[in-house]
Amino acid sequence: MKLKTVLFAFLFSVTAVATALAQSDTGKERNGPLITFSETEYDFGTVRTGEEAVHYFVFSNTGNAPLAIVNIRASCGCMASEWTKKPVNAGGRDSLRIEYNTRIKGSFNKTIAVQSNAENGDIELKIRGSVIKSK
Repeated sequence: MKLKTVLFAFLFSVTAVATALAQSDTGKERNGPLITFSETEYDFGTVRTGEEAVHYFVFSNTGNAPLAIVNIRASCGCMASEWTKKPVNAGGRDSLRIEYNTRIKGSFNKTIAVQSNAENGDIELKIRGSVIKSK
């Protein structure tokens, strides 16, 4: 009987501590900008050499402070990127323009690292596709 009481007390304490920790985490309100993308991957499919391969990754600032895109790093020099240099206010939306160089034939699978002042850290975007010879 004593063992059951000790075991019950132990399980009760562990449950109480776990519940308290969970509540303290959910009770915290995030302060600052949060970046949320409508999509983080895009497939260009098959494009011919010389055709335009451009995609706009749309994002929102779901936080409560202005969001600033600090830098965008592409995994290779085969991409060009453009983004607003102005902060995006809380609740605002904008986009990043990514262009792949279609003079390079073959399949591609590339990443773009988006660095910002967002509370949720850096975001990785992905593009893929295949470039074939023009007719």
